[in-house]
Amino acid sequence: MELTEINALLEKLSNANGISGAEGAVAKIIRDEVAPYVDEITTDRMGNLVAIKKGDDFKIMLAAHMDEIGLMVQYIDEKGFIRFVGVGGWYNPVLVSQRVILHGEKGDVPGVLGMKPPHVMEEADRKKPIELANLFIDVGAHSAEEVEAMGITVGTTVTIDRDYQPLAGTVVTGKALDNRVGCAMLIGALKEMETKHTIYAVFTVQEEVGLKGAKTAAFSLNPDVAIATDVTIPGDSPGIERRKAPVFMGEGPVVVMVSASGRGHLADPRMVDWLKKTAKKHDIKIQLEVG
Repeated sequence: MELTEINALLEKLSNANGISGAEGAVAKIIRDEVAPYVDEITTDRMGNLVAIKKGDDFKIMLAAHMDEIGLMVQYIDEKGFIRFVGVGGWYNPVLVSQRVILHGEKGDVPGVLGMKPPHVMEEADRKKPIELANLFIDVGAHSAEEVEAMGITVGTTVTIDRDYQPLAGTVVTGKALDNRVGCAMLIGALKEMETKHTIYAVFTVQEEVGLKGAKTAAFSLNPDVAIATDVTIPGDSPGIERRKAPVFMGEGPVVVMVSASGRGHLADPRMVDWLKKTAKKHDIKIQLEVG
Protein backbone atom coordinates (compact mmCIF):
# COMPACT_ATOMS: atom_id res chain seq x y z
CA MET A 1 0.00 0.00 0.00
CA GLU A 2 1.15 3.54 -0.79
CA LEU A 3 1.60 6.00 2.09
CA THR A 4 -1.39 8.09 0.98
CA GLU A 5 -3.59 4.99 0.97
CA ILE A 6 -2.35 3.94 4.41
CA ASN A 7 -3.00 7.44 5.76
CA ALA A 8 -6.57 7.48 4.41
CA LEU A 9 -7.27 4.04 5.88
CA LEU A 10 -5.79 4.97 9.26
CA GLU A 11 -7.88 8.14 9.37
CA LYS A 12 -11.04 6.14 8.74
CA LEU A 13 -10.14 3.62 11.45
CA SER A 14 -9.04 6.21 14.00
CA ASN A 15 -12.19 8.29 13.63
CA ALA A 16 -14.44 5.24 14.06
CA ASN A 17 -15.80 4.72 17.56
CA GLY A 18 -15.43 1.35 19.23
CA ILE A 19 -14.67 0.99 22.92
CA SER A 20 -14.17 -2.48 24.35
CA GLY A 21 -17.36 -4.47 23.90
CA ALA A 22 -18.74 -2.12 21.21
CA GLU A 23 -16.40 -2.62 18.27
CA GLY A 24 -19.05 -3.08 15.57
CA ALA A 25 -18.38 0.12 13.60
CA VAL A 26 -14.68 -0.67 13.38
CA ALA A 27 -15.36 -4.27 12.36
CA LYS A 28 -17.57 -3.10 9.48
CA ILE A 29 -14.81 -0.88 8.07
CA ILE A 30 -12.31 -3.73 8.27
CA ARG A 31 -14.70 -6.25 6.72
CA ASP A 32 -15.32 -3.95 3.75
CA GLU A 33 -11.59 -3.37 3.29
CA VAL A 34 -10.42 -6.99 3.36
CA ALA A 35 -13.35 -8.83 1.73
CA PRO A 36 -11.91 -8.77 -1.83
CA TYR A 37 -8.56 -10.14 -0.64
CA VAL A 38 -9.54 -13.16 1.47
CA ASP A 39 -11.41 -16.42 0.97
CA GLU A 40 -13.71 -16.21 3.96
CA ILE A 41 -14.71 -13.85 6.76
CA THR A 42 -16.36 -14.97 9.97
CA THR A 43 -17.29 -13.40 13.29
CA ASP A 44 -16.93 -15.61 16.34
CA ARG A 45 -19.22 -15.55 19.36
CA MET A 46 -16.88 -13.19 21.19
CA GLY A 47 -17.11 -10.68 18.34
CA ASN A 48 -13.66 -11.19 16.81
CA LEU A 49 -13.56 -10.63 13.05
CA VAL A 50 -11.60 -13.47 11.40
CA ALA A 51 -10.42 -13.03 7.80
CA ILE A 52 -9.10 -16.26 6.27
CA LYS A 53 -6.70 -16.88 3.39
CA LYS A 54 -6.90 -20.61 2.78
CA GLY A 55 -3.78 -22.70 2.22
CA ASP A 56 -2.19 -25.84 3.60
CA ASP A 57 -2.58 -27.33 7.08
CA PHE A 58 -0.01 -24.99 8.69
CA LYS A 59 -2.06 -22.29 10.43
CA ILE A 60 -0.76 -18.80 11.11
CA MET A 61 -2.74 -16.38 13.29
CA LEU A 62 -2.07 -12.65 12.90
CA ALA A 63 -3.87 -10.46 15.42
CA ALA A 64 -4.63 -6.78 15.97
CA HIS A 65 -7.21 -5.47 18.42
CA MET A 66 -10.05 -3.23 17.27
CA ASP A 67 -11.16 -1.80 20.60
CA GLU A 68 -10.17 1.48 22.20
CA ILE A 69 -10.33 2.67 25.79
CA GLY A 70 -13.40 4.70 26.63
CA LEU A 71 -16.01 5.46 29.26
CA MET A 72 -19.47 4.18 30.18
CA VAL A 73 -22.32 6.01 31.84
CA GLN A 74 -22.85 4.80 35.41
CA TYR A 75 -25.25 7.34 36.91
CA ILE A 76 -27.14 10.52 35.97
CA ASP A 77 -27.78 12.90 38.87
CA GLU A 78 -30.83 15.11 39.38
CA LYS A 79 -29.05 18.13 37.86
CA GLY A 80 -28.18 16.29 34.66
CA PHE A 81 -24.52 15.67 35.38
CA ILE A 82 -23.29 12.26 34.28
CA ARG A 83 -21.01 10.00 36.30
CA PHE A 84 -19.11 7.24 34.56
CA VAL A 85 -16.61 4.42 34.83
CA GLY A 86 -13.51 3.91 32.73
CA VAL A 87 -13.42 1.10 30.19
CA GLY A 88 -9.77 0.11 29.87
CA GLY A 89 -6.77 1.74 31.49
CA TRP A 90 -6.81 5.54 31.78
CA TYR A 91 -4.25 7.98 33.16
CA ASN A 92 -6.88 10.09 34.88
CA PRO A 93 -5.32 13.60 34.56
CA VAL A 94 -5.55 13.49 30.76
CA LEU A 95 -9.35 13.30 30.97
CA VAL A 96 -9.95 16.68 32.59
CA SER A 97 -11.62 19.14 30.16
CA GLN A 98 -11.66 16.63 27.29
CA ARG A 99 -14.56 16.87 24.87
CA VAL A 100 -16.42 13.57 24.55
CA ILE A 101 -19.14 11.97 22.46
CA LEU A 102 -21.89 9.96 24.14
CA HIS A 103 -23.27 7.33 21.79
CA GLY A 104 -26.90 7.40 22.87
CA GLU A 105 -29.95 5.54 21.67
CA LYS A 106 -31.08 8.57 19.63
CA GLY A 107 -27.68 9.41 18.20
CA ASP A 108 -24.42 10.98 19.28
CA VAL A 109 -24.46 13.69 21.95
CA PRO A 110 -21.48 16.01 22.60
CA GLY A 111 -20.26 16.61 26.12
CA VAL A 112 -17.27 17.80 28.11
CA LEU A 113 -15.52 16.29 31.11
CA GLY A 114 -15.41 18.47 34.19
CA MET A 115 -14.45 18.45 37.84
CA LYS A 116 -14.65 20.74 40.85
CA PRO A 117 -12.61 23.87 40.00
CA PRO A 118 -9.30 24.07 41.87
CA HIS A 119 -10.18 27.66 42.87
CA VAL A 120 -12.78 26.32 45.34
CA MET A 121 -10.84 23.26 46.52
CA GLU A 122 -9.11 23.00 49.85
CA GLU A 123 -5.33 23.01 49.41
CA ALA A 124 -5.08 19.40 50.58
CA ASP A 125 -7.61 18.32 47.95
CA ARG A 126 -5.69 20.08 45.16
CA LYS A 127 -2.68 17.89 45.95
CA LYS A 128 -4.60 14.62 45.78
CA PRO A 129 -4.50 12.38 42.68
CA ILE A 130 -7.40 12.90 40.28
CA GLU A 131 -9.95 10.11 40.68
CA LEU A 132 -12.57 9.17 38.08
CA ALA A 133 -15.18 9.36 40.85
CA ASN A 134 -14.55 13.12 41.06
CA LEU A 135 -15.11 13.74 37.35
CA PHE A 136 -18.41 14.20 35.54
CA ILE A 137 -19.72 14.70 32.00
CA ASP A 138 -21.66 17.87 31.25
CA VAL A 139 -23.94 17.77 28.18
CA GLY A 140 -25.59 21.11 28.95
CA ALA A 141 -28.68 19.55 30.54
CA HIS A 142 -30.31 20.70 33.78
CA SER A 143 -32.03 17.49 34.89
CA ALA A 144 -31.80 13.73 34.63
CA GLU A 145 -35.00 13.75 32.57
CA GLU A 146 -33.43 16.08 30.02
CA VAL A 147 -30.41 13.79 29.68
CA GLU A 148 -32.60 10.71 29.28
CA ALA A 149 -34.64 12.50 26.60
CA MET A 150 -31.40 12.74 24.60
CA GLY A 151 -31.23 8.94 24.56
CA ILE A 152 -28.52 8.70 27.20
CA THR A 153 -28.98 5.97 29.79
CA VAL A 154 -26.92 3.90 32.19
CA GLY A 155 -24.60 1.85 29.98
CA THR A 156 -24.25 4.43 27.19
CA THR A 157 -20.73 4.26 25.76
CA VAL A 158 -18.52 7.33 25.56
CA THR A 159 -15.47 8.11 23.42
CA ILE A 160 -13.07 11.03 23.28
CA ASP A 161 -14.01 13.66 20.68
CA ARG A 162 -10.74 13.76 18.76
CA ASP A 163 -10.34 13.78 14.98
CA TYR A 164 -7.40 12.29 13.13
CA GLN A 165 -4.86 14.96 12.17
CA PRO A 166 -1.60 14.71 10.20
CA LEU A 167 1.34 16.57 11.75
CA ALA A 168 4.75 17.28 10.21
CA GLY A 169 6.35 14.59 8.07
CA THR A 170 4.72 11.19 8.54
CA VAL A 171 3.56 11.85 12.13
CA VAL A 172 -0.15 11.86 12.93
CA THR A 173 -2.30 12.44 15.99
CA GLY A 174 -5.71 10.98 16.75
CA LYS A 175 -7.63 8.75 19.09
CA ALA A 176 -7.53 4.95 19.18
CA LEU A 177 -4.22 4.68 17.34
CA ASP A 178 -3.77 1.92 19.92
CA ASN A 179 -4.46 -0.26 18.06
CA ARG A 180 -6.05 0.95 14.83
CA VAL A 181 -2.44 1.28 13.63
CA GLY A 182 -2.12 -2.49 14.00
CA CYS A 183 -5.44 -3.00 12.23
CA ALA A 184 -4.29 -0.86 9.29
CA MET A 185 -1.01 -2.75 9.12
CA LEU A 186 -2.79 -6.11 9.11
CA ILE A 187 -5.24 -4.94 6.43
CA GLY A 188 -2.30 -3.87 4.28
CA ALA A 189 -0.57 -7.21 4.79
CA LEU A 190 -3.69 -9.12 3.73
CA LYS A 191 -3.89 -7.09 0.53
CA GLU A 192 -0.30 -7.90 -0.45
CA MET A 193 0.76 -11.21 1.10
CA GLU A 194 1.22 -14.44 -0.81
CA THR A 195 1.78 -17.66 1.14
CA LYS A 196 1.11 -21.35 0.83
CA HIS A 197 -0.03 -21.52 4.45
CA THR A 198 -3.46 -20.78 5.92
CA ILE A 199 -3.68 -17.28 7.35
CA TYR A 200 -6.15 -16.27 10.04
CA ALA A 201 -6.13 -12.49 10.35
CA VAL A 202 -7.95 -11.88 13.61
CA PHE A 203 -9.19 -8.41 14.45
CA THR A 204 -9.86 -8.90 18.12
CA VAL A 205 -12.26 -7.40 20.66
CA GLN A 206 -11.85 -6.43 24.31
CA GLU A 207 -8.05 -6.29 24.39
CA GLU A 208 -8.09 -3.22 26.61
CA VAL A 209 -9.99 -5.08 29.33
CA GLY A 210 -7.86 -8.22 29.51
CA LEU A 211 -6.98 -9.60 26.06
CA LYS A 212 -10.32 -11.42 26.06
CA GLY A 213 -10.87 -11.63 22.31
CA ALA A 214 -7.35 -12.80 21.54
CA LYS A 215 -7.53 -15.52 24.17
CA THR A 216 -10.81 -16.80 22.76
CA ALA A 217 -9.51 -16.79 19.18
CA ALA A 218 -6.24 -18.50 20.06
CA PHE A 219 -8.01 -21.40 21.75
CA SER A 220 -10.63 -21.65 19.01
CA LEU A 221 -8.24 -21.56 16.03
CA ASN A 222 -5.36 -23.43 17.68
CA PRO A 223 -2.76 -21.97 15.27
CA ASP A 224 0.75 -23.32 14.79
CA VAL A 225 2.16 -19.80 14.97
CA ALA A 226 0.67 -16.54 16.26
CA ILE A 227 1.91 -12.97 15.90
CA ALA A 228 0.13 -10.10 17.66
CA THR A 229 0.64 -6.50 16.56
CA ASP A 230 0.21 -3.58 18.93
CA VAL A 231 1.78 -0.29 19.96
CA THR A 232 4.62 0.36 22.39
CA ILE A 233 6.20 3.32 24.20
CA PRO A 234 8.79 5.23 22.14
CA GLY A 235 11.66 6.98 23.86
CA ASP A 236 11.49 10.09 21.66
CA SER A 237 9.63 12.32 24.11
CA PRO A 238 11.47 14.59 26.58
CA GLY A 239 12.12 13.27 30.07
CA ILE A 240 12.11 9.55 29.22
CA GLU A 241 15.18 7.59 30.31
CA ARG A 242 16.63 5.67 27.38
CA ARG A 243 16.83 2.44 29.36
CA LYS A 244 13.09 2.59 30.09
CA ALA A 245 12.06 3.11 26.45
CA PRO A 246 14.99 2.25 24.16
CA VAL A 247 12.95 2.19 20.94
CA PHE A 248 12.24 5.13 18.66
CA MET A 249 9.81 6.24 15.98
CA GLY A 250 11.10 5.82 12.46
CA GLU A 251 13.73 3.25 13.44
CA GLY A 252 11.76 0.19 12.36
CA PRO A 253 9.19 -2.21 13.84
CA VAL A 254 9.72 -3.48 17.38
CA VAL A 255 9.99 -7.14 18.32
CA VAL A 256 8.88 -7.50 21.95
CA MET A 257 10.58 -10.44 23.65
CA VAL A 258 9.20 -9.87 27.15
CA SER A 259 6.38 -7.59 28.32
CA ALA A 260 5.11 -6.24 31.65
CA SER A 261 8.52 -6.33 33.34
CA GLY A 262 8.78 -10.07 32.85
CA ARG A 263 5.26 -10.85 34.09
CA GLY A 264 3.51 -10.72 30.72
CA HIS A 265 4.09 -12.24 27.33
CA LEU A 266 7.28 -14.25 26.76
CA ALA A 267 8.09 -14.63 23.08
CA ASP A 268 9.29 -18.04 21.91
CA PRO A 269 13.04 -17.70 21.18
CA ARG A 270 12.53 -19.59 17.92
CA MET A 271 10.01 -16.98 16.79
CA VAL A 272 12.32 -14.12 17.74
CA ASP A 273 15.20 -15.75 15.86
CA TRP A 274 13.00 -16.26 12.78
CA LEU A 275 11.83 -12.64 12.84
CA LYS A 276 15.41 -11.37 13.13
CA LYS A 277 16.62 -13.57 10.26
CA THR A 278 13.67 -12.61 8.08
CA ALA A 279 14.24 -8.91 8.73
CA LYS A 280 17.92 -9.26 7.85
CA LYS A 281 17.11 -11.19 4.67
CA HIS A 282 14.78 -8.44 3.46
CA ASP A 283 16.92 -5.55 4.75
CA ILE A 284 14.28 -4.44 7.27
CA LYS A 285 15.56 -2.50 10.25
CA ILE A 286 14.02 -3.78 13.49
CA GLN A 287 14.26 -2.88 17.17
CA LEU A 288 14.25 -5.30 20.11
CA GLU A 289 12.40 -4.61 23.34
CA VAL A 290 12.27 -6.18 26.77
CA GLY A 291 9.42 -4.30 28.38
